[in-house]
Amino acid sequence: MEATRRRTQDSAREKASAQRAQSVQWGRSWEVDWFSLISVIGLLCFAPFIVYYFVMACDQYQCSIGQPLFELYRGETTLLSIWARTPSFTWSAAKIYAIWVAFQVFLYICVPDFTHKIIPGYVGGVQDGARTPAGLINKYEINGLQCWLITHALWLANAHYFHWFSPTIIFDNWIPLMWCANILGYTVSTFAFIKAYCFPTNSEDCKFTGNIFYNYMMGIEFNPRIGKWFDFKLFFNGRPGIVAWTLINLSYMAKQQELYGHITNSMILVNVLQAIYVLDFFWNEAWYLKTIDICHDHFGWYLGWGDCVWLPYLYTLQGLYLVYHPVQLSNGHMLAILLLGLVGYYIFRSTNHQKDLFRRTNGSCSIWGRKPTYIDCSYRSADGGIHRSKLLTSGFWGVSRHFNYTGDLMGSLAYCAACGFGHILPYFYIVYMTILLVHRCVRDEHRCSSKYGKEWKRYTDAVPYRLIPGVF
Repeated sequence: MEATRRRTQDSAREKASAQRAQSVQWGRSWEVDWFSLISVIGLLCFAPFIVYYFVMACDQYQCSIGQPLFELYRGETTLLSIWARTPSFTWSAAKIYAIWVAFQVFLYICVPDFTHKIIPGYVGGVQDGARTPAGLINKYEINGLQCWLITHALWLANAHYFHWFSPTIIFDNWIPLMWCANILGYTVSTFAFIKAYCFPTNSEDCKFTGNIFYNYMMGIEFNPRIGKWFDFKLFFNGRPGIVAWTLINLSYMAKQQELYGHITNSMILVNVLQAIYVLDFFWNEAWYLKTIDICHDHFGWYLGWGDCVWLPYLYTLQGLYLVYHPVQLSNGHMLAILLLGLVGYYIFRSTNHQKDLFRRTNGSCSIWGRKPTYIDCSYRSADGGIHRSKLLTSGFWGVSRHFNYTGDLMGSLAYCAACGFGHILPYFYIVYMTILLVHRCVRDEHRCSSKYGKEWKRYTDAVPYRLIPGVF
């Protein structure tokens, strides 16, 4: 009887979702085409292997991507022998990882933001998110910058004064920690999947496609929460992975110092450029609530596992590579890369600032010394409400529809170029980011087309290029 009742409830829920889909198409697609399904299954199968392969290549083959394949082809090694040489799960790594995640949960939940009271210009504390497809506006505790500062202050205090653990602790346990990160990633993703069926935070913002693989990977719940403040998307997008990003790089730097007795300018450059990106993320965390990750993506394996494993392990490949292959750049080469990274950051931040300023002032502002131009549009949420919006066509947003992504790609290329040209591995990041951001352009514009209809066509006529004017 219980199983029958549960199936009846699920059927009713999916029928209700279908009825809502007929009235509004804003948000993620309700239907799954074959290409999307194949892509989802492919990512579920191969993304964990890609992470393992790159980390293993550094650990066993000095960051050569091709050598393991050539040795397998010539019969000089086997998959079993490669696996046997891979460090396994350890309880010491599990303890380190558990303390790390628990500490970040504590900072996120139990330490309300006070930095917005003492740092001029910083927006923190309780902030409103964007309107969800169901018409809700969630509140968030913005304290990411505070968490980052506390974490790094303790890290530096330990390195210079307390000496509780070695600054190389992350590098020294890198692969065992990878297994722990995978355990958390799959646990969180599976919990969110089950939660969406059994006790969703808000059933009106759930989307059931009818395909279990797509639901698991892309998520069902829009904003799964535990209690009032623990928001899965905000926490996993910003805390375990991005706070760790700069700590991981510092651990790589410490390992380079330990191995070679000095730190190369390329390692410093990677640390500085990526730290700018991370600090920008936390300084603008309130703005981040209006981005595609929070406004459109549901929480599933794509975000849960991706933020726990993919981000910390593949976004830090440049620093890992420089531990095995220290590169000392010429002054000219270093300055050129620094300029590329800083110009990319300027474009990325200025473009986002223009949109944020435009939104906050409802268009009553100046962009590039002129009153901004825009296209008025409207959309309908699932609760039947009609809402109005403005699409900016001035400043960088008149150059291309996603010029912030162009700046992001310039910064990504700078990270990679700091590693020289000896191996392909450090350049995985720019290849991946190009694919990711182009795909985001397409996803975002498909949603906006469904959301705004003919008014979106007027916008694309006014701003015809996506990323690079005259090219794409």
